[in-house]
Amino acid sequence: MILSNLDILQAITTSDIIIDPLPPLVPGEPPFNTTTIDLRLAPTITVPRALPISQRLDHPYDPSFVRQNADDYCASEAQPFVLKPNEFVLASTIEQVCLPIRPGRPVYAARVEGKSSRSRLGMLVHLSAPTVHSGFGGPITLEIVNLGPNSIQLVPKVYICQLVFECVSETPENAPNQFSGQTTPAGRRAA
Repeated sequence: MILSNLDILQAITTSDIIIDPLPPLVPGEPPFNTTTIDLRLAPTITVPRALPISQRLDHPYDPSFVRQNADDYCASEAQPFVLKPNEFVLASTIEQVCLPIRPGRPVYAARVEGKSSRSRLGMLVHLSAPTVHSGFGGPITLEIVNLGPNSIQLVPKVYICQLVFECVSETPENAPNQFSGQTTPAGRRAA
């Protein structure tokens, strides 16, 4: 079952969904749609370098490979990051999202989705990894690519994606993963 905006607010009130900081309630630009909450772009943009080697998919994901073979750009309102056509970057949300697993309490999972206003420019915010699992905690990593014909300026604090929440049918067994607690788009765990 997909949560309505009222269900999302109720789950935030009871800490069954934690979003910190909660996006501001700005007149004319509310973060809530009928079934989603919008999240904002953090300033750090990670730009992977083209390498003469290929990454093998039969090896475990190694965040240090991404960190060692990428450059970080700190975008600002005055100096946005210019995403060129066919360019791929990693970024994250300002908001930390936590979907706690607590016996006797509702448990939720989420999907990160693009916003139509961004997609119409040719920008994807996630390539194939929309699932935010129950038990996750941290900022949402965005795999952003520009498939449009024009460059796009990535400005921090703009609404960049939206989360759709779903109720999990029963309390799952916690299965920690390498991305929960991440602090960078590469997936570095909190110290």
